Parts: sequence; C-alpha cells; structure tokens
Amino acid sequence: MKDFRLSFVVTFICLALAGYWGLRSGQGMTAAVVLALILGVMEVSLSFDNAVVNAAVLKDMDERWQQIFLTIGILIAVFGMRLFFPILIVTIATGMGMGDVAAMALDRPEEYARHLQESHVGIAAFGGMFLMLVFLSFLLDEGKELHWLGAMEERLSLLGKLDSIEVMVALLILFGLQYLLPLEPLDRLTMLVAGVGGVILYIAVSSLDSLFESEEEGEAVVRTAKRSGVAGFLYLEVLDASFSFDGVIGAFAITRDVVIIMLGLAIGAMFVRSLTVYLVRKGTLDEYVFLEHGAHYAIGALAGIMLAGIVYHVSEVVTGLIGVGFILLALVSSIRYRAKAVAAEE
Repeated sequence: MKDFRLSFVVTFICLALAGYWGLRSGQGMTAAVVLALILGVMEVSLSFDNAVVNAAVLKDMDERWQQIFLTIGILIAVFGMRLFFPILIVTIATGMGMGDVAAMALDRPEEYARHLQESHVGIAAFGGMFLMLVFLSFLLDEGKELHWLGAMEERLSLLGKLDSIEVMVALLILFGLQYLLPLEPLDRLTMLVAGVGGVILYIAVSSLDSLFESEEEGEAVVRTAKRSGVAGFLYLEVLDASFSFDGVIGAFAITRDVVIIMLGLAIGAMFVRSLTVYLVRKGTLDEYVFLEHGAHYAIGALAGIMLAGIVYHVSEVVTGLIGVGFILLALVSSIRYRAKAVAAEE
C-alpha cells in the first residue's frame, strides 16, 4: 500500500478543500465532497488503461524518473492539463485575457463551460489522433512477439515493415472522418488542422530519442537512461494530456464548479499515477502478459469515441466501461496463457 500512501494523503487534502469550498460557495460541504469523489472515481475508470500503458513506458526508467513522474508529473497533470490548459483554450477561442477567463471560470462557470464546449471539435480531434497513433503504433509493431488476437493481430503487425504505416493509416482515418461526419465547413477545417496537429505532436514526441543518439557506441550506452527518461517522461505527459482533454469537458456534465472539477480530477490523476508505479514495481505486466494489449485496444476505442464524439455524444460511463472491459478480458486471457504455460512445462 505504500505506493498509494501519497494518493490517500492527496485525497484527504482535496476532499477537505472541496468541503471548505462547498461551504464558501454555498453549495454545501457534503455536496461538494460527494461531487469531488464522483469525479475522482470517473477519472480513474476512464484512465485505468492509461495507467497500464504508462507502466509499460515507466518500467524502462530508473527510480529517479519514476519519482519525477509522481511529483513534477502530477503537478503538470493537475494544474497544467486540468486547470491551466482549459483556461488557455478558452483564452485562445475568445481572445480574452487569461485573468479574465480565470475570473469567468470562478464567477460565471456556465459561460466558461459553454466556451470550452465550443472548442470540443479541436480538442477531440487533437487528442483523438494522438491516442489513435498510440494504438496503431502498438498494433502495427512488427517487433511485437506476443499477439493477443492470434493470427489476425500477427498479420496486422507485419504491416509495420512499411515505414510510417501508422501515420499513413491515422491520416486516412482523419481524412475519412472529416469528410463523412456531418459537420459545418468551419468545423471540418478545425477538425483537420487539430487532427494533423495531434499527428505532428506524436511524431515529435516519439522521435525525441534520436536527439540523444551518438555515433560512438559507448556514449550511446551511457545516454540510454537519459534518453528513456527525458523522452519517456514527455511522452507520458502528452499521453496523460490526451486522456484529460475529454475528461475535463465530461466533468462539466457533473458540475460546473471549476474548483470542484480540479480537486476531483486531481484525486483521480494521483491514483492513476500511483497505480502506474504499483504495476511497475510488482512486475504486473510481466506476469499478466496481455494487459498491455488490452490497454492499447482500450486506447484505440477511446480514440474512436473521441473522434466520433465530435458529432455523436457518448456517455462517459460507456467510455469507462469499454476501457475496463478490455482490461478485464486481457487479464482473463493472461491468466489462461500462464496456466497453459505452466501445464506445458509439467
């Protein structure tokens, strides 16, 4: 439980702050605390697959970078992606100053939520394409030796021999959806530009390793830890941001209070990070070999939901259940796979 100790401390502090804010804002202490808890649970359910994928990256980092991920990373996740970034989006969309937008978020949350919702097309396209590439890069990886879906997945992985095949497929999906979805001309342009932006960001983040490469083999070995640390940390933060985009907007369906939203999502984000480190330290991904597969399929489903959600509303409950469903199926498959391996050895 030591991996979750800090999460429980943060939860206690956030709930205490939520209760204080509830009394001050007039909505009531109990109501504010309950809303913060609901948002925390929602964030964990929506991001459980994120924790598994995070663990797959984090296990290659040393303990120092794991601690950075839990400290600096959580500050970026909570205050950066769940508070500052939505304010920045509204600032860009309205042309107002950040101070004015922050005041709007506190004093006129209905208006703030409306402006944020109006930016949903760009947010969903950007985050959806980034997550789609995370899924496609895993699915079309020719170096993947274990295949959850058997022959079909193995054949798809052979496509990874083609250079940048995942980018090609992602762009075809973007162009197809941009053409097929019933959107206004301006929304079509917004979706296209934001989606391409998500693709560019994924390419940039996933290519950071090359900045640390060296022609001298010895120096390359020395820089391995730094390479995996810097590149991996940035990749995890962008991945978390992609997950948080839709969660922040979805939170307004539960409450319009920006302070409660930040506190509730902070609880969930902290538990997701603690769960990530727990999975790494317990070697869970090595023991349950298909968990990473299930998480990536859940991310692919989330990417599809985010892109389709530009036009069609999908409940956050459905999104969370799909992610948990893939994880549970992968867990069952892993247990069966391990049982067959033990039986074969005997």
